[in-house]
Amino acid sequence: MADAFEFEVATPERLIVQERVTEAQIPARDGYIGVLPGHAPLVAELQNGVLSYVTGGSTRYLAIHGGFVEVLPDQVRVLADLGERAEEIDVPRAQAALQRAQKVIEEAHVDLDPASALAEMQRAQARLETAAKR
Repeated sequence: MADAFEFEVATPERLIVQERVTEAQIPARDGYIGVLPGHAPLVAELQNGVLSYVTGGSTRYLAIHGGFVEVLPDQVRVLADLGERAEEIDVPRAQAALQRAQKVIEEAHVDLDPASALAEMQRAQARLETAAKR
């Protein structure tokens, strides 16, 4: 069995990661998927959250928002709606977005979509959690 696999994370705008990694933790709709070399094939829907991967002995983090993951024994492709490296995250902006979303949910405005506010809150939480791992 190989000791690493090809790992790609892409959004419609850019390729964020393309390298060999030894491990990945991916936020899927039904919970986190831990991937090691030789993993069984699968396709899963992504959940807003923190994706981590190990390369060269160090762990790196991305905030991932929506999309899909394809896992093969020697390759993993993450196709996300949006992805941000920890160092790219604007923490004050993410904190403001989290506060706005929490306010919408707490006040339960009839004219505002609580599902959209919840998704925005999850995105902001993922950004803040990722940024904290810098």
